[in-house]
Amino acid sequence: GFSVISLAIGGVLSGVICISDPPRSEAHEAIQLLRESGIDNIIMLTGDHEGAAKRTADMLGIDNFRAQVLPEDKATIIEELKNEGRTVIMVGDGINDSPALALSDVSIAMKDSADLAREVADVTLLSGDLRDLALLRKLSSRLFRRIKRNYTFIMAFNSLLILLGLKGTITPSASSLLHNSSTMLISANSMRPLLNDKN
Repeated sequence: GFSVISLAIGGVLSGVICISDPPRSEAHEAIQLLRESGIDNIIMLTGDHEGAAKRTADMLGIDNFRAQVLPEDKATIIEELKNEGRTVIMVGDGINDSPALALSDVSIAMKDSADLAREVADVTLLSGDLRDLALLRKLSSRLFRRIKRNYTFIMAFNSLLILLGLKGTITPSASSLLHNSSTMLISANSMRPLLNDKN
C-alpha cells in the first residue's frame, strides 16, 4: 500500500523507503457528493505504484483507477474517453496534469495548483476544498436551468406580443411597454442567488 523507493550501495540493496501519500480529509465526502450530483464514472489517474493507488482508491470508494500513469498517458486516457463519446471533466493540480487538462471537455484546477495547471484549466476554484467541486456542479446545473427557463419565457412572451401586434389587438406602445417590463422582470429574476443557506 506504499510507493517504494529502494536504496542500493555498491549494487547491494541497503534500504527501502516506503512513501505514503494520504488523501485529503474531505476527499471521501467530495467523491460521494459528486456521485449524488449525477457524476457516475469517477476515475483516479495517478503516477503512484499500483499498491498505493489501490489503497487510496479503496479509502475513497473509487472503483476505477489507473496507476503508474505518466503525464502523456493521462492525456491519452482523456482522448480515449472522449472517443467513447463521454464528456470528460478533469481535475488536476500539477504541471504533469496540464496536457490532460488541456484535452478534457471541462478542466478544473484547485486554488493551490501549479501555475501552469491554473493557466490551462477552464475553471480555477478559489478554495482548496474538494467538496467545492460538487458545489460547482450544483451551481452550474442551476444556472443552466435558469438560463433555459428565461430563454423559453422570453421567446414565448415576445412571440405572443408580435402575434397580438400583427392582429392589432395591442398598440405598438403597449407592446413596447410589455416587452421592456418583461426584460426588467427577467433581469431581476436572474440576479437572485442560485443557492441559499439551506442548499
